[in-house]
Amino acid sequence: METQTDKSSDELFDQFTVLDQPDRYSQSQCGEIHELIAEVRELKREHDAVILAHNYQRPEIFEVADFIGDSLGLAQRATSVSESTIVFCGVHFMAETAKILCPHKRVIIPDRRAGCSLAESVDADQLVERRDELRQIYPDLKVVSYVNTTAEVKAVTDICCTSSNALKIVEGIDAQNILFCPDENLAAYVAANTSKNIIAWRGNCYVHHQIRPEEIRRVRELRPGIQVIAHPECRSDVLEEADRVTSTGGMIEYAKTSEADAFLIVTECGLSDRLLLEVPEKTFYKACQLCKYMKMITLEGTRDALVTGRDEVDLAPEICDKARLSIERMFELS
Repeated sequence: METQTDKSSDELFDQFTVLDQPDRYSQSQCGEIHELIAEVRELKREHDAVILAHNYQRPEIFEVADFIGDSLGLAQRATSVSESTIVFCGVHFMAETAKILCPHKRVIIPDRRAGCSLAESVDADQLVERRDELRQIYPDLKVVSYVNTTAEVKAVTDICCTSSNALKIVEGIDAQNILFCPDENLAAYVAANTSKNIIAWRGNCYVHHQIRPEEIRRVRELRPGIQVIAHPECRSDVLEEADRVTSTGGMIEYAKTSEADAFLIVTECGLSDRLLLEVPEKTFYKACQLCKYMKMITLEGTRDALVTGRDEVDLAPEICDKARLSIERMFELS
């Protein structure tokens, strides 16, 4: 998505108060946000930088982003940008992925503390040990790792996947037995839709895992006919309540093209914010949680990262080379 045109502080105030966060976005705060947006845009030009932002970011980050998307879309976009510096407004593994794909570019993240509960649930040594154990039982076993993993884990992975292509990757890989790492919920979703043997790692996204099916049923009772769209990182009992299960990119496409005019968005709350801004003619309700890691990324931090170049992503070349193979295999199959 291209950067949006400049907006006045009044226009920003009108946008952000519709997000049910009036305490956070007062008119004076929106005036400050407007000034920061202008400053960040100028700094991008000065430093030959492009900003990639994930769908779960704060709404004001969307205003300075050159491209907004899910992890697959942003990974693909990183390979085609002409700017010498990539500022990744997302969590750390996403910035690492951009560096893996663009090793000769400078990649910075506005706050390197922005981690991920999934990425933290597995390390490369653990994965290799489990892989080798399982290959004694299943000689054809391949490791499929969700992109929500560190560069070191990607480096010992046969092929990566995202939530939008996980099933296609599993179906396309030349193996009947798959060690799927690290999201047990996405693994369960894939297992329910394939005849292959899926062995799940025990990890989850804490944001999606805490959403409960009774929350969905309660909204359906209050809003009969509402369309429920859920992310496959949710638990199986939550997915059973959904009308559609898809990635964040798929949610946006479905909301824009569906004849329905009211949706319950079951994922991290940032996506609902983006939909409210981009599809104002439809109504979006939230059955979501905030990701504390995604919300570590701020306009102030983005500005400071551009000024100082702090929190640059640095990966060993041999790790980059091995990890890149698993991502390129994903691109080939998807």
